[in-house]
Amino acid sequence: MRRFLFFLLVFAVPFVSAARELPTDAQVAAALRASYQRWRGAMLRKDVEAWRRATAEHRQVEVRNQLLSEKRAFPAALFQLPAPPPALDGLKLIHLSRRGATATVAFFGRVNFGVGGEPTENLMVLSFVESGGWRYDRADFVNLSALPEVRKELVAGDFRYVAETPEFQASGVVPQTPPVVPRARYIAKVYVFCPGREVQVQVNQLSRHRFANAKDAELVLGGAKDGVNTITYTAKALEGGTGREALAIRVYLMSEIEGNPPIKAYEYQLREGESLKPFGTTTFRVDAAAATKLVPPGF
Repeated sequence: MRRFLFFLLVFAVPFVSAARELPTDAQVAAALRASYQRWRGAMLRKDVEAWRRATAEHRQVEVRNQLLSEKRAFPAALFQLPAPPPALDGLKLIHLSRRGATATVAFFGRVNFGVGGEPTENLMVLSFVESGGWRYDRADFVNLSALPEVRKELVAGDFRYVAETPEFQASGVVPQTPPVVPRARYIAKVYVFCPGREVQVQVNQLSRHRFANAKDAELVLGGAKDGVNTITYTAKALEGGTGREALAIRVYLMSEIEGNPPIKAYEYQLREGESLKPFGTTTFRVDAAAATKLVPPGF
C-alpha cells in the first residue's frame, strides 16, 4: 500500500506543476500585445528579418504570393502601406479568445491610422498563432459607423457583441502554409457572380478560390502565363437556392498599359433558368497579340 501511494504521489506532482504553469488570461494578453508590437515595430523600421520572426509562417507566404502575383517587388513592397499599423496606446482590451495554438484579442477605442482627422471609437481584432511563441497573423478593423447601437453598448461596457460574434473567436486551427507561387507574367483576376450557389475555381493548379452567394473578384495567385492556362470550376446549390439563378465565372487579364481595358480570357455564364453544368475543366491561352495589350514593350 505504501508503495502504491508513493507512485500516486510521484505521478501527481508533475500534473499539479503543469497546471500551475498554464498562463493566465492576463499573461496571454500581455504576450499577444507584445507580439503585435514586435510586428508593428518591424513594419515601421522596414526590417525584413524582424518581420519574418514576428509573423506567422503561413501569413509570410500569403503576403509574398500576393505581392508577386501583383508583379510588385518583394520584400520592398511589403512596407508600402497606405497607412502605418496603428498603435495600441489608448485602446481597451475587451475580449480574449484562445483555442489550441490560435488566439484573438479585440481592442476598442480611437484606432488611429495616422492619416489625419479625429479618430472615432471602433474595433480592432488581432489574430495570432503559437509557434515558438505567439506570432502575429492578421488584423481586422471593424468600423462601427454603421453599427451605432453596438458602439453605444461597447462604450457602456457591454461587450456581448464581441463575445458572441463567431468571427472574433479563435478557431483552434492553424492555417496550412500555402505553396510558394512564381512571380506573375500577367496579372489576372477571377470574377464570380453566384447567387444561391457555391463556386470553387482553380487556375493553373496554383490559385484556389471559393465564392458563396457572392459577387466578387479575387487575384489569381501566380497570375497567367504565356501560352496555355488551365481553369477548373465546380458549382453547387446552397440551401435556400432555387437552382435557377444566373451565374457567371470569368477570368480577366489586367493590363499594365495605361488606358488599356482588361481582357476577358475565359467565361462560363448562365442566364436565369438555364441548366447548370456543375463542373468543368478547360483552358485559355495568352498569345503574342494579347501580350502586347497587357505589358509595355520590353517587359
